[in-house]
Amino acid sequence: MKIAILGYGNLGRGVEAAIRQNNEMELVAVFTRRAPETLKIKSENVPVLHIDDAEKMKDKIDVLIICGGSATDLPVQTPKYAEYFNVIDSFDTHAKIPEHFAKVDAVAKKSGKVGVISVGWDPGMFSINRMYAGAILPDGADYTFWGKGVSQGHSDAIRRIEGVIDARQYTVPVPEALDAVRSGSNPELTTRQKHTRECFVVAEEGADLAKIENEIKTMPNYFADYDTTVTFITAEEMKLNHSELPHGGKVIRSGKTGWNGEHSHIIEYSLKLDSNPEFTSSVLVAYARAAYKLNQEGKSGCFTVLDIAPTYISPLSAEELRKKLL
Repeated sequence: MKIAILGYGNLGRGVEAAIRQNNEMELVAVFTRRAPETLKIKSENVPVLHIDDAEKMKDKIDVLIICGGSATDLPVQTPKYAEYFNVIDSFDTHAKIPEHFAKVDAVAKKSGKVGVISVGWDPGMFSINRMYAGAILPDGADYTFWGKGVSQGHSDAIRRIEGVIDARQYTVPVPEALDAVRSGSNPELTTRQKHTRECFVVAEEGADLAKIENEIKTMPNYFADYDTTVTFITAEEMKLNHSELPHGGKVIRSGKTGWNGEHSHIIEYSLKLDSNPEFTSSVLVAYARAAYKLNQEGKSGCFTVLDIAPTYISPLSAEELRKKLL
């Protein structure tokens, strides 16, 4: 499989590394909006090309993995490049997934290509586990906890506040909420009861720290609905203690079975990730394999992880999977 990367940030670098772990895949190009000569990648003998040159390679690439952001990049790039390539993205604006799906589906069906959207761990692996658990335990409730980990979007929101030089925001599950869910009591939990937010901030010298802290804690859609702590630190502390991008979380389904619902069951799926972008990249690469297989079968249009059978993401044959895993 000949794979190309569009966008070379944290996610693109992760995809480059993940391709090396998959023997039947080859990285054939990296496309960037930057001046190509200024971009240094780790793979040898792989061309770095300007994004405007992508269409010229439509017959030399099996799958294009699009590594842009969900806010402004992917809503434009994924439908655009589905005209020329089988494409994968990690679009994660949950409320807008149906709209994004419809756009990619229309283009991909017309071009005869496959588009797989919203690939990662949430949406992605967590979505699959919510679906499986809900189908198995229809009388029950879903609970999703994120963290402890760095939220890149929330960290960026803090950095936009006047007087802030740098920031990291950690999303942290509330232990008491986790215990209540695992007890099988099916609690109704508010946003504030499920997670807290820990913010580490480097401020400009002489900045009004009380004002910055208040702006963070009252920020709508980000912090106002949570118990939030703000700790001011030095740039050196930030570099030493908060330079990585760990994340993870849990999907829990609590349900009842029996004639009168007398038996309780807990299904729990958990992730603990040293590197959020590298793990997401690994999921993208696995689903690139699925996009290739589906297109080889003559399929076209848009798919999500919920539409794709597990065998499509594995390098093993169906016979091998039945022998080794079933």
